[in-house]
Amino acid sequence: QVQLVESGGGLVQAGGSLRLSCTASGRTFSVYDMGWFRQAPGKAREFVATIKWGGEGTYYADSVKGRFTISRDNAKNTVYLQMNSLKPEDTAVYYCALRQGISVRSYHVEVRDYDYWGQGTQVTVSS
Repeated sequence: QVQLVESGGGLVQAGGSLRLSCTASGRTFSVYDMGWFRQAPGKAREFVATIKWGGEGTYYADSVKGRFTISRDNAKNTVYLQMNSLKPEDTAVYYCALRQGISVRSYHVEVRDYDYWGQGTQVTVSS
């Protein structure tokens, strides 16, 4: 009953920046955590970043720490991923995900931990 739609993907040169957005609609009741994952051809979907309901708690994969920033606007039901200093290895389809409820003491980094997924947006970084 929840729909997630990503936008903002595209083609950029190495070292460039891109900002992804994901908006949730439908029956989004109570609080929820949001996350970003990515998947390259022939590879498993991997965790990128997550943010808790209040926006204070964030967690990143080691591969993107210091380069990517996740944020959210609950009034707009939207989560963002600001990607700076992009590398060719960042090339992938990026997916946003929603998990119902909130865990204060832990972050969710597994695909199976999330309840709803967007269709994905392609990010291509050229060298």
